[in-house]
Amino acid sequence: MSDVIQRARTILGRETFGLLILMAVMVLGFSLASPKFLTGPSLSSMGFQAPLLGLLTLAMLAPMISGGFNLAIVYTANISGLALAWVMLQFGGPEAGLGAIALGVVAALVVGTLAGAVMGAVIAYIGAHPILVSLAMMIFLRGLGEFLTRGGDISGFPPALAVLGHGTFLGLPVPLILFGLVALVWHVMLRRSRHGFAVYMVGSNIRATEYSGIDTKRTLVMIYALSGTLCAVAGILMAARFNSVRVGHGEALLLVTVLAIFLGGIDPFGGHGKVAPVILSVLILQVLSSGLNLIGANQHLATAVWGLFLIAVMILRSEQLAAIFRRKD
Repeated sequence: MSDVIQRARTILGRETFGLLILMAVMVLGFSLASPKFLTGPSLSSMGFQAPLLGLLTLAMLAPMISGGFNLAIVYTANISGLALAWVMLQFGGPEAGLGAIALGVVAALVVGTLAGAVMGAVIAYIGAHPILVSLAMMIFLRGLGEFLTRGGDISGFPPALAVLGHGTFLGLPVPLILFGLVALVWHVMLRRSRHGFAVYMVGSNIRATEYSGIDTKRTLVMIYALSGTLCAVAGILMAARFNSVRVGHGEALLLVTVLAIFLGGIDPFGGHGKVAPVILSVLILQVLSSGLNLIGANQHLATAVWGLFLIAVMILRSEQLAAIFRRKD
C-alpha cells in the first residue's frame, strides 16, 4: 500500500496529491455531517458557483508566477461586465439579439484586456511595483464603475445571456465547462508555450531573463493583459449568473483567490506554480463553503473559517516558507 501511495505521489506531484487527500477528507466529513452534500442538486450548485472563483484565481495565477500581483481582478471583471451591459442596452436590453450579445462580449474582452495591458505597461516600462500599480487600477476602476452606475445595478439582459450562467450541456453546468476549457488553455499556455516559459523565467530572476535575450517588458505586458482577459471572462459570467452588473459584485472574492493561489502551492516570490493544484484548491474552497452552508453555518462564519484555513496552510508550510526566505536572502 505504501508503494502505491508513494507512486501516486510521485506521478501526481506532492502538491496535487496532498490536495486530493485534503479534498477526500473534506468530502467524507461533510457527507457524514449532511446527507444532502453528495446529492445531485448540491453538486450542481457547486458546479455553477466554483467557476467564477476559478476564473478569477487563474487571472491571479500568471502575475503571481511572474513575481507580481493583481489586486484589480474583481474590478476589472466588473468594469468588463459594465461594457457588456452597455452594449446590450444600446440594442434593446431584454430584446437584444445574439449579435448584440456577441458584440458585448467582444467589448468586455477588449476592456478587460486593455485594463490589464495598462497595468503591465506601467510595471514593465516605469518599474513601479505590481501591488501599487494594481491597487491604483483597482481604485480607478471602482471609482469609474461607481460613476457610470451611480452606485446602483444595471439589469435587463436578454434571456439568451442567461444560458451562459445557468444552462447545462450534456448534464454539466455551462460555467463549469467554460472554466474547464479556460483552465486547459491556461495549462498549455504556461507549460507548453514560449510565453509560459518566459513567465516562469521572469518570476525566477528577471535580470537573468533579460540577459538571456527574452523581452521581459513585452512578457510583463502580456501577463497582465491576459490576466485582464480572464477577468473579463469572469465579468461576463457574473453578468450571466446574476442577470445584473454592479461594480461591487464579488468584492470578497479577491482574498479568496489569494487563499486559493497559496493553497495551490504557488511560490509567493514567483517562478513556481502549476494550474492543476490551483484548480484543486478552488474546488476545495468551494466544497468548504457549500459544506458549511449545508450544515447550517453562518455565512460570516464561513469567511472566518477561510481565514483560519489560510493560517493553517501557512503553518503547515512553515518549513517551505523558511526555505524560500533563505533562498531569497
